[in-house]
Amino acid sequence: MEAVLTEEALAAWGRRIGAEARTPLVIALRGDLGAGKSTLARAVAHGAGVVGDVPSPTFNLVFRYDTPRGVQVHHLDLYRLERPDEVWELGWGELGGADDLVMIEWPERAEALLPSPRWEVRIEDEGDPDTRRVLALAVGDASPLPAMDGGAA
Repeated sequence: MEAVLTEEALAAWGRRIGAEARTPLVIALRGDLGAGKSTLARAVAHGAGVVGDVPSPTFNLVFRYDTPRGVQVHHLDLYRLERPDEVWELGWGELGGADDLVMIEWPERAEALLPSPRWEVRIEDEGDPDTRRVLALAVGDASPLPAMDGGAA
């Protein structure tokens, strides 16, 4: 699925993902610095039931959140990794459990270790500071995501 979304529409889609998508769910978030990866991840976390701030894990590398409905949200930022095998120190082997919703920013830092099934979500700057092109592609038998227009994909 693909759409051009405002930041508000991107956040609304993210909240729907968090609220509606079935776990286990892994989302690889791709895009340049400032493209909107953290905006989408924050919205997914809030939609899943995370209350309060959801900071970017750029310096911590991973944040984990429990939600009232039993979903465990994992938000990883692999930007600062120097080698793919460093993901094991972040608890990589424990990710993807039945109640896990995992979002990975800068997944290319551990490309060969990415799980399947997953969703690949690419966010691109369209030259307009108010919109982003968003492309979502399922890899393997990934749980469905809500469509960007509110339906199912």
